[in-house]
Amino acid sequence: MSEQMTLGRERRYLVLLGLICLALIGGALYMQVVLGEAPCPLCILQRYALLLIAIFAFVGAAMRTRRSLTIFEGIVVLCALAGVGVAGHHVYTQFFPQVSCGVDVLQPIVDDLPLAKIFPLGFQVDGFCSTPYPPILGLSLAQWALVAFVLTAVLVPLLVVRNRKTLR
Repeated sequence: MSEQMTLGRERRYLVLLGLICLALIGGALYMQVVLGEAPCPLCILQRYALLLIAIFAFVGAAMRTRRSLTIFEGIVVLCALAGVGVAGHHVYTQFFPQVSCGVDVLQPIVDDLPLAKIFPLGFQVDGFCSTPYPPILGLSLAQWALVAFVLTAVLVPLLVVRNRKTLR
């Protein structure tokens, strides 16, 4: 298989990943606006991680050289690992509400980030991290986010390695 075909497959994976991340942000906005589930500081930070993954995935998909594509795939994995940390802490907070981040602790920091000023509906804090919302298919939103970030952090490198083995 030629290098261009192999890199084309990786680009398609990155576009799909970016679209999935944007869909997850859209789902979070739906739950916020329609279902009235107020986002906490950790929810907003997870949205930032998803948005960064989407942006870097789309930029990576536009790259034409293997090296630049690999750099952006690495950045995507780093953003996913940051998301794992935030979502993992969110899951922990929901299991142990007494350690809640509290809206007062992180709210000013998160609300001072640029997108909170540009798009307050999607990136401004309005709730507490320990608020239990109804689970979706047995998992909380934080647990679903953790699954998504872990899958991204694991599958992107695996798909790259698997895909590039065909070049040898």
